[in-house]
Amino acid sequence: MANPRADFVPLPDRPTLHLPRGARVAVVLVMNVEQNEFDQHVGRPLSPQPPGRERLPDVPNFSWFEYGLRVGFWRVLDACRSRHVPMTMALNGSVCDAYPQVARAAFDAGWDAVGHGYHQRPMPAVDDEAAEIHRALDTIEAFSGTRPLGWLGPGLGETGDTPELLVDEGIEFVLDWVNDDQPYELNVANGRLFSVPYSLELNDIGVYIRLGHPGPSMLERVHDHLTTLLNDEPETARVMSVGLHPFIVGQPHRFPYFVKMLELIMNTPGAIPMTATELYRWYREQTG
Repeated sequence: MANPRADFVPLPDRPTLHLPRGARVAVVLVMNVEQNEFDQHVGRPLSPQPPGRERLPDVPNFSWFEYGLRVGFWRVLDACRSRHVPMTMALNGSVCDAYPQVARAAFDAGWDAVGHGYHQRPMPAVDDEAAEIHRALDTIEAFSGTRPLGWLGPGLGETGDTPELLVDEGIEFVLDWVNDDQPYELNVANGRLFSVPYSLELNDIGVYIRLGHPGPSMLERVHDHLTTLLNDEPETARVMSVGLHPFIVGQPHRFPYFVKMLELIMNTPGAIPMTATELYRWYREQTG
């Protein structure tokens, strides 16, 4: 079965896209600001469960994750703020309720929010998906005064109904699809919905946790990825997205390489940092 959500249009067959200021590559940094529930299993555990028995509450993994909200987030926030880095925040709605200081600081710093579920629970695992989406977006809107236009599913998870449910709630773009270097329109039954590029390759979960690579590896990947896109043919706009989590890049032994990555992105000729919403709006202006 072919992809029912995306028409296949090879990149060389598309119209040329032009980024602001003559840039070749738009860079979208996405910080996943999430809450795990204390009485539930952590989705990406670092410490394995004891053999033959379930550990709940899962104190080591929950607290490892919560380090990102108690400490790592603030380290990352200061680095981004001092360098004027545009940041997109994939925000669990529950963070606004359980960790309001974190959400408030991010909004006060001008971070762009996209919906990311209410809890850190993939859409296929949710009992009432429509209610979960509505609750997440309503919570963010009530807290910040602005309803997100974008959505990144927890774990990039979708059901067969997710895109249409998102359109019903006013979502205009998603970051769940990692199959392109440019935005494109998705096929939905009830309106219009667009894909903004995201990445599993440039993602600290994959690089540091799943693969166990050392601190410099993420910086090296970003450098090589960006260099390739800047020199790619045909000469048209490309997007480099980087997926980040404060409990990972906010760890002291990885943080210096996160800072170097920010400086690389901000100082590379031909690269333009943008939020996901800015990129989406630019694409709509380019294509109608």
